[in-house]
Amino acid sequence: MSEQLRIILIIIVSVSIFGLIVFVLVKNYIKSKIHYYLEEKNKKSKEDL
Repeated sequence: MSEQLRIILIIIVSVSIFGLIVFVLVKNYIKSKIHYYLEEKNKKSKEDL
């Protein structure tokens, strides 16, 4: 039983770490895209004035 429990814990920890890494990468990607589009919008509004 302890061998199965160890394997299950290893799987849970591995999936958690992978999910955390993917979450951070996606968050940073979306943040950079939002920043880029806000800069573009600000440039256009300044040009209109």
